[in-house]
Amino acid sequence: MKRREFIRLVGGAAAAWPVAARAQQPAMPVVGFLSAIPPNNSFLAAFRRALTESGYVEGQNVKIEYRFAESYDQLTELASDLARRQVAVIVAAGGEPSAVAARAVTATTPIVFTGVDDPMSSGLVASFSRPGGNITGMSTLTATLGSKRLQLLREMVPHAVVIAMLMNPNFPAAAAELSDVEGAAHAFGRELLVLKAVTETDIDAAFDALIGHRPDALVIGADAFFNTRRAQIVALASRNSIPTIYVWREFVRVGGLMSYGTDFADNYRKTGTYVGRILKGEKVADLPVQQPTKFELVINLKTARALGLTVPPTLLAIADEVIE
Repeated sequence: MKRREFIRLVGGAAAAWPVAARAQQPAMPVVGFLSAIPPNNSFLAAFRRALTESGYVEGQNVKIEYRFAESYDQLTELASDLARRQVAVIVAAGGEPSAVAARAVTATTPIVFTGVDDPMSSGLVASFSRPGGNITGMSTLTATLGSKRLQLLREMVPHAVVIAMLMNPNFPAAAAELSDVEGAAHAFGRELLVLKAVTETDIDAAFDALIGHRPDALVIGADAFFNTRRAQIVALASRNSIPTIYVWREFVRVGGLMSYGTDFADNYRKTGTYVGRILKGEKVADLPVQQPTKFELVINLKTARALGLTVPPTLLAIADEVIE
């Protein structure tokens, strides 16, 4: 072989090496993020941070396709779109509706839910320790904390005799939550007034009904729909001057009196860790459903003063955050 032909042959092979190497590189995995509630920056930051700690940095070696529903009716369509794109994992955030929608459209794509109150009662998993199938995730136990919220509200408003509860009857854990709160009200010797709301209009109607009953305090039920309407609910509670306890700290940050519930940022962090483990090859069926270990009490002092309430030192001492 002549020298000039040899150089051309070697040069051509060298030029092809990077192309061949690139062809052998695995495609960047895509994570589908389906949510039944609007974006929450702090929750998303916790999820991305855990994913990064697992070795996956968004935009570098993993891509995330976000789908945020404006209503529950859109969830099945959005979940179907993610399944058609053959994403590696679907994160079903914002409660039972997104998890149910995701599971309905795929029996093979791994699903990690977050914000689900009781995945066994919802029929999502066979058990907490061995979920089975293609779905696992993080439970919140928010409905089972109803009695604790009533206790905290009673400490904040000790003179409260009639306490109202706003609940969504379509919330999968509604019956369990109501039973929990009713039991606590009976134990504390308080009367419980139950109001129901499924739509935005229902919320307005429920607060109109409060005017006639004039309860001393209000408990907001644990449903993600209420979280999407937090500005409306907090404004109505303020307008009616009724001390109210919520599930999510976001209510308190926009003027609500107090909240008690799962640390949802921690919930999303654990979700990110699970997604990272699945991307590395672990099977969903081998990952048990995790239950929350961190709960938080948040109090808004400005709102308390506006309602003429003095926050007991005992509550201030155990509060995780006090908003001045």
